[in-house]
Amino acid sequence: MKMEFGRRRMALLLVLLLSVLTVNGAYLNMSASSISIELNEEKRLYLLPRSELDESALIEFTYEIGSEIKFEQDTKLIRDVPNVTIPANSTEKVPFLVKSESPGHVILGINSTSTELQDLKDVYVRIDVYHSTMLVVINSVIGWIYFVAWTVSFYPQVYSNFKRKSVVGLNFDFLSYNITGFLAYGLFNIGMYWIPLVKNEYANDHPRGINPVQLNDVIFTIHAVFITIITIVQCFIYERGHQKISKFCKVLVGIAILFSVITLFVAVGGKITWLTYLYYFSYIKLGVTLIKYVPQAYMNYQRKSTEGWSIGNVLLDCTGGSLSLLQMFLLSYNSNDWGSIFGDPTKFGLGFFSVLFDILFMVQHYILYRGNSAYTPIKVEDEVKPDDSKIQQNGV
Repeated sequence: MKMEFGRRRMALLLVLLLSVLTVNGAYLNMSASSISIELNEEKRLYLLPRSELDESALIEFTYEIGSEIKFEQDTKLIRDVPNVTIPANSTEKVPFLVKSESPGHVILGINSTSTELQDLKDVYVRIDVYHSTMLVVINSVIGWIYFVAWTVSFYPQVYSNFKRKSVVGLNFDFLSYNITGFLAYGLFNIGMYWIPLVKNEYANDHPRGINPVQLNDVIFTIHAVFITIITIVQCFIYERGHQKISKFCKVLVGIAILFSVITLFVAVGGKITWLTYLYYFSYIKLGVTLIKYVPQAYMNYQRKSTEGWSIGNVLLDCTGGSLSLLQMFLLSYNSNDWGSIFGDPTKFGLGFFSVLFDILFMVQHYILYRGNSAYTPIKVEDEVKPDDSKIQQNGV
């Protein structure tokens, strides 16, 4: 009796599982969710039936370039894949060949008129076609190098402050903009990477898109906030002279905070999505990056000196920014996707803008104000000495 009950229970579980697969349209899977191939390379992929069909089903392939799904390719990134048939009463994998014909990105999906196969939008493979897979490796190495350069770039300034026991020469407006920008960027990255609600909203807006925020973005931002706070603490414990945050900076930062609070209530009220709210933080970061170097450059000009402003920070930041721009160009060439640079001028412009300021700081440090000290002590030989002849006349 118990054995019969166990068999019935097992059969019920199988029926429930099959019904779930049917409801979700999960009869099929691709053998890979994404592949990278070189130009003119051919790769074999498979459709993997997860249950038997009552009747054979014809499968035709769709090609999504950008956000538009096309049943006929008008951009020859890969050769047209012939239709395939999934036989009835079979769970054998069904092979098909993909051959690249032009660099770029395409999402290969499937469609079928079979009534047994429904909701196939989640069955696809992203295909990245490159001029050279070696460039993919080189770009990966470049990415790690500039990640390390940007991460380490904070420390020369911290060490310089500690060694001098002074923050004179480090502009407080720059620090205010920096902490505001990194906090905003951190909230955006953490929300996009860790909060399920936001991730689901992004997935709904970009059904086949890839989350633009990766773990290294989150780690970098958290570290940037932490080390910037340490630098700010140094401003309270070390000599700082008469330096203070300007009224203009206070107003701008205040506007950013007020904007964040107001839009928070708007998001809580359901007028905008949380994803949209997080994107507002990314806009704050973009605005801050455009202006944050200006106060420091102007302060160096006023003092005719870069004393107190670490050149190590500038050199590492310039290294990271330059390699980031190089990577953007190499990625665009390798995938024939120049729109990723010129189609998004904000991202490219910010990186280029930062490198330009780094070059300006280097010119100030090594050429314009080389060796200049903001405080020039009186040399011994320049001191006013008493006239010996007048001393003798006075009988001294």
